[in-house]
Amino acid sequence: MNNDNMDVDQPDQQIDEGLYSRQIYAIGLDAMRKMALSNVLILGLKGVGVELAKNVILAGVKSVTLYDPEPAQPADLSSQFYLTEADIGQRRDLASVAKLAELNQYVPVTVLDGDLSDLARLAQFQVVVCAGLPLHKCIEINNYTHANGIKFLAVDTRGLAALGFCDFGADFEIIDTNGEQPVQGMIAAISADAKDGVVTCLDETRHGLEDGDFVTFTEIQGMDKLNDCEPRKVKVLGPYTFSIGDTSGLGTYVRGGIFKQVKLPVRMSFKSLAASLADPEFLVSDFAKFDHPAQLHAAFYALSEFITENNGRVPTPRNEDDANAVLAKAKAFAASTLKDPIDINEKLIKQFAYQAAGDLSPMAAVMGGFMAQEVLKACSGKFSPLKQYLYFDSFESLPQSYSLSQSKCAMRGTRYDGQIAVFGSDFQKRVQETRNFVVGAGAIGCEMLKNYAMMGLGTQGDGHVFVTDMDSIEKSNLNRQFLFRPWDVSKLKSDTAAGAVRVMNPELQITTFTDRVGQETEHVFNDSFWQSLDVVTNALDNVEARKYVDRRCVFFCKPLLESGTLGTKGNTQVVLPHKTESYSSSQDPPEKSIPICTLKNFPNQIEHTIQWARDLFEGLFRQPAENVNLYLTQANFVEQTLRGNSARETLVSVKEYLVDARPKTYEACIQWARLKFEEYYVNSIKQLLHNFPKDSVTSTGQLFWSGPKRAPDVVAFDRTNPLHMDFVVHAAHLYAFNYGLKPTTDASVYAKVLDAMVVPEFVPKDGVKIQVNEQEAQAAAANASGSATDGDEIDQLVASLPPPSTLAGFRLNPCEFEKDDDSNHHIDFITACSNLRATNYNIAVADRTQTKFIAGKIIPAIATTTALITGLVCLELYKLLDNNKPIEQFKNGFVNLALPFFGFSEPIAAPKLKYNDKEFTLWDRFEVPNVTLGEILDLFATKHKLNITMMSSGVSMLYSFFMPKKKVDERKAMKIKDVVASVSKKEIPKHAKSLVLEVCAEDESGEDVEVPYILVRF
Repeated sequence: MNNDNMDVDQPDQQIDEGLYSRQIYAIGLDAMRKMALSNVLILGLKGVGVELAKNVILAGVKSVTLYDPEPAQPADLSSQFYLTEADIGQRRDLASVAKLAELNQYVPVTVLDGDLSDLARLAQFQVVVCAGLPLHKCIEINNYTHANGIKFLAVDTRGLAALGFCDFGADFEIIDTNGEQPVQGMIAAISADAKDGVVTCLDETRHGLEDGDFVTFTEIQGMDKLNDCEPRKVKVLGPYTFSIGDTSGLGTYVRGGIFKQVKLPVRMSFKSLAASLADPEFLVSDFAKFDHPAQLHAAFYALSEFITENNGRVPTPRNEDDANAVLAKAKAFAASTLKDPIDINEKLIKQFAYQAAGDLSPMAAVMGGFMAQEVLKACSGKFSPLKQYLYFDSFESLPQSYSLSQSKCAMRGTRYDGQIAVFGSDFQKRVQETRNFVVGAGAIGCEMLKNYAMMGLGTQGDGHVFVTDMDSIEKSNLNRQFLFRPWDVSKLKSDTAAGAVRVMNPELQITTFTDRVGQETEHVFNDSFWQSLDVVTNALDNVEARKYVDRRCVFFCKPLLESGTLGTKGNTQVVLPHKTESYSSSQDPPEKSIPICTLKNFPNQIEHTIQWARDLFEGLFRQPAENVNLYLTQANFVEQTLRGNSARETLVSVKEYLVDARPKTYEACIQWARLKFEEYYVNSIKQLLHNFPKDSVTSTGQLFWSGPKRAPDVVAFDRTNPLHMDFVVHAAHLYAFNYGLKPTTDASVYAKVLDAMVVPEFVPKDGVKIQVNEQEAQAAAANASGSATDGDEIDQLVASLPPPSTLAGFRLNPCEFEKDDDSNHHIDFITACSNLRATNYNIAVADRTQTKFIAGKIIPAIATTTALITGLVCLELYKLLDNNKPIEQFKNGFVNLALPFFGFSEPIAAPKLKYNDKEFTLWDRFEVPNVTLGEILDLFATKHKLNITMMSSGVSMLYSFFMPKKKVDERKAMKIKDVVASVSKKEIPKHAKSLVLEVCAEDESGEDVEVPYILVRF
């Protein structure tokens, strides 16, 4: 039988876009709908099993069934976060099911009753996962699933080593290998009558294609047969050129045209687990360990043999006899079973055996995140699956400054036994006494706190976990911020997250804050607070906040664990005091902005029209209402406005919204919306075509409407057209909201108003200036902002405004853009507004979901990536807690689960600078007490051979070589703290224990040199 038996004839699954919004942008709505048709069985609910189950449930499959009849052990609490001490001795599945079921109201979670002696029971599932099961049991189950078209996955973690395996059958279809948006671009030329025709693109943007991609074409003039042709295979010739095969008989290219990448399905064949053992295919997770996958393949097989022979017993931690037994079995497997025999690395295999009894929360997070994404691929066909084995290890996380022995790694009957088995009791004590500051309690923060609770971080002595987040929980958070439940919506994230992880580990010593970490809260997170920390974990979603925390960590010389996700992509960075560069040492290039002239007059992509509509929303429904309220409440509003760059524009909008277009009824709002339709989609287009007719040419004889400039057409209003009415309805609703008027949904009201309206005929004007390039647009903006406004006109405008005293109590309601409220008409207006403009310019329109994604600047996110990334971060934390571990042992990581891909690199060492043959890095500083300015200058001249030419504190200049001598002499006699207070005219905050002084200095030869800052301690 073929168990690709999802009912393709049943109607589309209804997906709760409010809950899944960020995941939809990560994997697509079609993939979500396919996932919602898949029943998943998870066998095994130790750490990695429950981690995988959590991520699959959050993602939204049809149902999840659990099976693990084994009784819970104390060591399970090292990684199984849904077991408590009260559950010891109970079946793992029964003890976990209720908590897993709370994760997603749309996914039923049940326990498989009975046993698995009859494998035919698996036929009801589309995907079966074995998590932590013995190899012989995995083979038995996979033999059945492979023969019956059921997707199969196996995953296991043993200490700091892990395996993952996928078998999606002999013929698996991938609908999209990487999830990237198809690239498209504009064409400048196509060679005719060639065996290998060359397409040349406009030189504004690289085409972004790769060899083997397929493209199709539209809007080509002259080679019409290429339009909507069968996809053609691409060979890249350069950044702006590619070939597409034979173009004979297609005519001669004239102009225009757009190419668009076409993603064709790819088919992949998988072997069964039994058939692949001898000749495995590996995904290399770390190219610095290129030989490890084959070694671990033998090690996991040998471990399974050991466990089977010893009636389920795993090797005793650090026991030499058990390790040698595993080693012997690995050698036998390599020699007799592997198609390509390997030389066994004895040290690596024994290291694996020493810790095989270990169960670590970070490893469960890494593999539970990775393999959960593979489950979603099995359900949806979206992204490239693992083929077929992943072996991952982090043996370098083992401590070097703590001795490990059988006695120190022995099980003690505690919740930390899974970690003690790997790291020993002394290192466990170090973990428990650690003080960690988690900045942010969103998706990454929730996962971090869960891992830290399982690890026992901050559970003993002075150990402590601090967490802060100023935000409240929203519905859209529930899809990936797994510590929160529907009844937590509107509660504070940090408090709720802390309460949830206290349940997971009651020993956790945790303090919560609800403050943003920034300059304004330095009295809360003061010097004493930062100095008390051992490590800082960033779990933030914006760059500026990350940079601030990074600066604090550099200032206080604290290690920083940094990470981030973007859909299926994620990265980690470890910042080590005095060793590595900091987070702020490098930065991403700025986002490419859309030119003003493109937005105003020459859009050619849907992104352009969406941004135009987003700006129009602000210009119609927020900014004018705010200006009116300021006019009515601030006595000096007009005076301040006249000093600004857009005085006339602001005053005109105030007059329009208070006098000229102020509606008294909802019918008046409908009329206003109809006139706005005419203004934007008829009149402005007529004026543009009046200035530049479709046949106009440039001074060089080239057609004006060519290249990126698409000639527009007027959109005549049609009350029977749903898109036209969408604009009127949503614009009228928003305008009525501004004025507090009650709207209507009665279609007959709209019909009556619109049919009775007489819309004035627009006649284009001569002499209207339209900017045709970015230089002209910027010049026009500069002239407008810098030019003097006609005084008489301004006086008349001001005089025409009603005195605020005559409108006591009247206020408008500005529309603050909110993308996640589906009832507020914001996204609906922007969608209609954008699509009408796209229609003007013959651009393919976008649906509401795509518009919301672009207009709302939504960052795609999915729980699988978040779990994996936080696991990698925690593996680096183990290294941080080991004294003076060399930088070579640390790893920055980048993953893309869609491909799938792992990439690791050694952190970049802090760049070294030099003055007077003295080397320093960003971690260095000159420390001085609160002495006088003169003493500091003398100290640097005598001790450091540096002549300070300028000194500042923030924006306050304290000293410079060109200051008057009298002022310099006065300040030289003052304590530096008093100089700062005097110059800044601000008292030094009581909580501050130090000041930072930036200096410019000359070395002994009189050359300007860069030097560290000065830290003045009080």
